[in-house]
Amino acid sequence: MINIKDKSNCCGCNACVQKCPKQCISMREDYEGFLYPYVDKILCIDCGLCEKTCPVINSKEERKPLNVFAAKNPNDEVRMQSSSGGIFTLLAENVIDEGGVVFGAGFNERWEVVHSFVEKKEDLAKFRGSKYVQSKVGNSYKQAEAFLKQGRKVLYSGTPCQIAGLKQYLRKDYVNLLAVDFICHGVPSPGVFRTYLRDEINNCSARHGGRKNTVLLPCIPLVSEKDGLDMKGMKIRSISFRDKRNGWKKFGFALVFSEASAEGENSVLLSYKPLNENLFLRGFLKDLYLRPSCYSCEIKGLSSGSDITIADYWNIHTLISNIDDDKGVSAIVVATDKGSIAVQEMNAMLFDASWEDLVQKNPALVRSALINKDRTQFFQADNRTFEEKIQILCKNKVGVKKLLRKILHKIIVKK
Repeated sequence: MINIKDKSNCCGCNACVQKCPKQCISMREDYEGFLYPYVDKILCIDCGLCEKTCPVINSKEERKPLNVFAAKNPNDEVRMQSSSGGIFTLLAENVIDEGGVVFGAGFNERWEVVHSFVEKKEDLAKFRGSKYVQSKVGNSYKQAEAFLKQGRKVLYSGTPCQIAGLKQYLRKDYVNLLAVDFICHGVPSPGVFRTYLRDEINNCSARHGGRKNTVLLPCIPLVSEKDGLDMKGMKIRSISFRDKRNGWKKFGFALVFSEASAEGENSVLLSYKPLNENLFLRGFLKDLYLRPSCYSCEIKGLSSGSDITIADYWNIHTLISNIDDDKGVSAIVVATDKGSIAVQEMNAMLFDASWEDLVQKNPALVRSALINKDRTQFFQADNRTFEEKIQILCKNKVGVKKLLRKILHKIIVKK
């Protein structure tokens, strides 16, 4: 029976919930906004399947890659809509061309990040772009299993722990499954994002008419007509955590609204802030509200069982000088023969790279995030707004070691 005594031992993959034959496990949100399994002991028959399915209890050994590439999608429009080089879209399109199904994380109508599947290329846009919030897996493992048993090809994408959960749930290596994960720094709290989103919208000034401090009423989590709010006001149209209007390396957070005017026409408003100014991204990069398991992640070093791992290839210009056009470059790590075939079959611009170089540029491949010393204070400061907590706890402090490195670098450059 799953019994979570230490929350760092649960990655929230939902595998145990989907595997339970008596359906006696449910996910409940804690005060930090993360979901954890709860077992109805009256219905439980102690079959042990939940524990056998848990990817944390049954963590695997780290692996070495077969190949490492830097890569770009030749379609610049798709690449600009993607977080990095647009490689996920190429892999997904090939699977759909073969009559397959693609699973990924996208926003639902309440702007929660959830896992779902698509069967048409035009629907892949919902999965493009990073979502720096832990997604709800729901019953997507069951859905994927059903498609696999029908003989259809399935691409399932997710965090390493979600892929590890899928593999443990299936307990069988399907030849028609292509598992794709990404280099994961850690997953922020959906509850925190919900709070941020509401505060951001309610405090956002209108971008026209000179009005200040206008209260906006969007379609966001926990806001519905049952709450008695006027849903005919402001509405969210899109959210992008990695908007590239200022380039790949200087991405920002973009929130697009629409407002119905007295004449019934919609005016579009944009809230955009660069990486270092957006409140939510600042807290994320300070590791302030990651899931507890992310600080001691058991699924590192390609141990998820994925066929392919993708990510941004940061500082690629230091390895291949002519590849970076600031529209995004992906890193591809191939871990299986199945993954190797999938990469070679897609129409991508591929450049050989090295595992050692990628690990240096993306240490999250092999190392967990360090817990922020102010994390507890953030969740316990109920008397402060989200903005106040970020402004207090995420000041740009320069450590002594970092300062010394900067000074030393300047000396070397001068010499």
